[in-house]
Amino acid sequence: MSNTNSSFWLQREGNRPELLCGNSAGYTIVSGHFIMLVCSTIVLGGFLRTFLKNSEVTVLIILSVLGFVIGQLAHNSVQVYQIVYPLLRTPSFALYCYFSPIIIFMAALDVDFCILKNVFWQVLLTGLISFVVAFIIIGYVVLKFNRDLWDLQSSLLFSMILGMTDPVHSVNSLKTIGISKMYTDIIRGESMIICGFTSICFGIFRSNFLHVSMFTELHVILGLCLDLLGSIICGYSCARIIQFILTDLFSNTLTSVILCISMVYMTFYIVELLGMSGMIALVAVGLNLDSLSFKPRIEIIITKFLKMFSTVYQQLIYTFFGIIIGCGETKYLGFHTVVFIFILFTTVNFVRLLTIVLVSPILMHANYEYNWKWGIVIAWSGIKGVFSLLLAPDIHNLAEQKVESPQLFILYVQVISLMTMGINSYMMTHSARTLGLCAISLPRQMAMQNAIKHIQEIIQNTITLFKTEKILTNVNWTLVEEKTKIEYNIPSDACHVSHDNKKEEESPTEEVLIEEARLHVAIIQMSSFEKQCNDGILSVEAARILIGATKSYCPIQGKFMSIYDVSTYVRARSWLMKFKNMLAFLEYHKDKASLILYGNNKFLLFVYHIAFSEEFEYAGHVITVMYIYPMIMHLWPIVRELNVSALISVNNYFVFLFIFRSALKIVILKRKYFHQYWNTLDFLIVLLGIIDIFCIYFVKLRPDNFVLIQITVILGYFRIIRFIPFIKIIIPLLINIVDVQIKKRLRLMYSITKGYVKSQEDTKFLIKQISSRESIYQKLYEILETNKRDAVKELGLIEHEGRDVVIALKTRQAIRSVIAKALKNLTFLWSRGIIDKHEGIEMNKVFLAKIKALNNFPMAIPPPTPDKYLHNIVWLENKDVLIEFFKERAKLAYFDYGDVICREGEMPQGIYLIISGMAILHSSPPTFGIDSSLKSDRVSQTMFTEYCTSGDIIGELSCLLKREIEYTAICETILQACFISLEDLYEGFDVFWPSLEYKIWLKLALGIACQYFESSLTDEDLNFQKCVAFNLAYVETLSSYNEMTIDNVTMKFVIIVYGSVIDTQTEVPYLAPCILPKTCEQVQGTSDLSKLLVVQASKPAKNTDDSKVMGKR
Repeated sequence: MSNTNSSFWLQREGNRPELLCGNSAGYTIVSGHFIMLVCSTIVLGGFLRTFLKNSEVTVLIILSVLGFVIGQLAHNSVQVYQIVYPLLRTPSFALYCYFSPIIIFMAALDVDFCILKNVFWQVLLTGLISFVVAFIIIGYVVLKFNRDLWDLQSSLLFSMILGMTDPVHSVNSLKTIGISKMYTDIIRGESMIICGFTSICFGIFRSNFLHVSMFTELHVILGLCLDLLGSIICGYSCARIIQFILTDLFSNTLTSVILCISMVYMTFYIVELLGMSGMIALVAVGLNLDSLSFKPRIEIIITKFLKMFSTVYQQLIYTFFGIIIGCGETKYLGFHTVVFIFILFTTVNFVRLLTIVLVSPILMHANYEYNWKWGIVIAWSGIKGVFSLLLAPDIHNLAEQKVESPQLFILYVQVISLMTMGINSYMMTHSARTLGLCAISLPRQMAMQNAIKHIQEIIQNTITLFKTEKILTNVNWTLVEEKTKIEYNIPSDACHVSHDNKKEEESPTEEVLIEEARLHVAIIQMSSFEKQCNDGILSVEAARILIGATKSYCPIQGKFMSIYDVSTYVRARSWLMKFKNMLAFLEYHKDKASLILYGNNKFLLFVYHIAFSEEFEYAGHVITVMYIYPMIMHLWPIVRELNVSALISVNNYFVFLFIFRSALKIVILKRKYFHQYWNTLDFLIVLLGIIDIFCIYFVKLRPDNFVLIQITVILGYFRIIRFIPFIKIIIPLLINIVDVQIKKRLRLMYSITKGYVKSQEDTKFLIKQISSRESIYQKLYEILETNKRDAVKELGLIEHEGRDVVIALKTRQAIRSVIAKALKNLTFLWSRGIIDKHEGIEMNKVFLAKIKALNNFPMAIPPPTPDKYLHNIVWLENKDVLIEFFKERAKLAYFDYGDVICREGEMPQGIYLIISGMAILHSSPPTFGIDSSLKSDRVSQTMFTEYCTSGDIIGELSCLLKREIEYTAICETILQACFISLEDLYEGFDVFWPSLEYKIWLKLALGIACQYFESSLTDEDLNFQKCVAFNLAYVETLSSYNEMTIDNVTMKFVIIVYGSVIDTQTEVPYLAPCILPKTCEQVQGTSDLSKLLVVQASKPAKNTDDSKVMGKR
């Protein structure tokens, strides 16, 4: 192809290129106004799109007709011809290179590669079948019914072009009516495969156009394979470069957009210059980029730029080719032309229908939702577009026999393209609506209604809050409520239900509701993964794997993705561990004998120092290296015959040195010599070397003995094993490499698992909006809780396997979170004018530099010593007095796998701070100190399971209350813990009264509040240290029959974290855990001990430790 493209890359003087219209200029051109024509076309297209918003095909038809009129004027007027001549002078391949890169890149970027990957083989087969069917049938129809006497090659090229499906317009109409993205990606993936394959075929025709004799089957097959593989490799490499550019923290948006578009064109041109397919390369680029490949919000900007360029390019293409058609002779246009157009249109749609019939079994196997209804819709998706039009002029250029009316190739393609855009697009949307494929199912309608209801509640709460502000007292709140009321009516076509399914849709079964909820859960999880990635909590690789796994398992009916599914998707890491164990087994270890055994024997001491010195080992390796050259000579027959005596001498010398080295070690180690596998190998090399020497000697004595000669030759080839000891030098390096890979895999798996746990927590807070039915809510909650529990278990196992890796990852994430918080505060100060623009930019660069420096953060950090773990107990506040007090009394406790740390119903012995390992907690539903008479209606037999890992504390609440433990803790791995006895804990309470006990209660209260009411407390910064330092939240204590007044002005939230209370006015009981409603003004304790967490409405002055509120006792 590189030879063919020379007209584009270099136009030689004296050569007159073939014009797009197939004719040559007959006079010298003068300066015209072609640029004005281009700008006018763009402006006119913009106005037409403004007035005809919902009819893009109408805009293209008007521009095509206008182009035809301009072409006719140019045909009859020299002045107009001079204006359009720069267009007619442009080589066809150059026009293809100008316009196609951006359009194909935009189409590929819009495809979800994770979805396409799951059905890749089905889509590939669909594309190939579609290409072959169109090639045969359309080619036959053209040869049979066309009166323009096209040759065979022209007819086949024309059939290829009409067989192409436009990847942009084929799905545009489906996207507007809410069709599943899976089907739009299947259609678009098939069309890109056809376009890529056609571009390769045209490239082969171009490259062999001047050398027809070389046009063989082998040449075609090799060309296809090289084009395909080379283009994909180039595209993948370019995608990585673009991703590196777009994710750079210091790049600005404008630079990123310019570089992205420039790289797209550069990739296309370089790949085409190398003789491969630029279209396939850009498809590979687009598929390898996703939303995670861009910085936040840059994807939207780049997509808008691409859409703008794509729209402008399409308007110019249809106008330009309209001009080209108009510049031709109209005498070739007649009634037969119109008839042939309708024959082609009918043939194109018949080919598409036949293709769908043939590939339906494949698509049914790929997706359980596919049926005959989808087949009908996809059958209308054979829309032709700009790619067919851009390749149409090449039919004449590549034809064996030139025709008198080359503009007819373009006319047929352009008219068929516009007809399919209008008719097929309408039929697709009409069929989808008629068959109910865009109808919103009843479960989805219910989910939408729940979401609308939730939004309406938020609006109502906002109005209620605004009513309390004095500045808004004279507002007409009735009008506000009327104007802000949301009434969302689902479109009638979206509610369409077929008669057969009407009864089923009126009362959906629980399975149907669960399935609909499952799809919502998957969407929420993917949104959570992407948000975590943007916030820096999750790495891009981990987020991409989690999103890919979710999309992979989403089509499986009834399948909720678990952490074990993700592990399977990532692939097991066991082979790395096995490989490392094998390397560790083969690693060379020196077996040194004790010097005492030799006493005063100077000879043995001398041999000992020689045999176990580093120099002795290196000397052996040097000898082996020196023997490489003689070994090469020995394996080369001609050289061996010329140097027989020299090679025998070198071999004897080498064997002697090996014997000497082994003898020294045997003298020192004796029987222990054979305990090391490498020593055994050395001894085997010595034996074979001695046998080899004797065989050579016997051959000299008996040169006519053929058997002896054969044995000697074979033993000569066995000398190659003398180089095997070289491996023991490489093994330590391989072990280090494998260690790094294992740590990377552990870090990735921990990051994936942590992100999965966070997504489960995020989803649990939204399942009320997914389904309002209680049974569905309970099932979803149980599934999510089970999956979260399994993931937490995996976290513990990963942490036990690589503590140093996990500590490094947690430290890195903590640094990232702190910097992100600082950036958020910087943005706030910047927006309020406290920091000016220049200072804000400079400070922002400092923070971004720190984030970028985290890329070089150590992969592993050694775990702290056991006494350092006391600093991790938050209620000790890292104070030396408290830490030293408990360090003197704390003890280390060790537990084996399966050991019971504490049992349910036993009295607590103390608290356990887990240093390493993991424990599982089994318990009945927590009582929260509620009297049994009050919780009779809440009794549940469900057993609760929770996992505790490094840094968690077991037994805090039971020790505070001096009550029986409510769970059984069992070791899942070998566990090490720091134990503080109950007596020592209460001694600390007495010494540091009252702050220490209060801080433990505050820590427990904050934990319970965040666990059960995180969605309500998202705007609150309930950090323990801040709550202690600034009194943002505090704990109140109520005994039985004690009362507490609630001030809704100063108290934003009052949460019962332990015990129960009753509203003194309405006598409504509230049981822990529960947020008291705003209507509650005074409560009374109904349990022996009740604890309430009060979140302040505003930040009061900083308190000292001695002035902490202890509540009402």
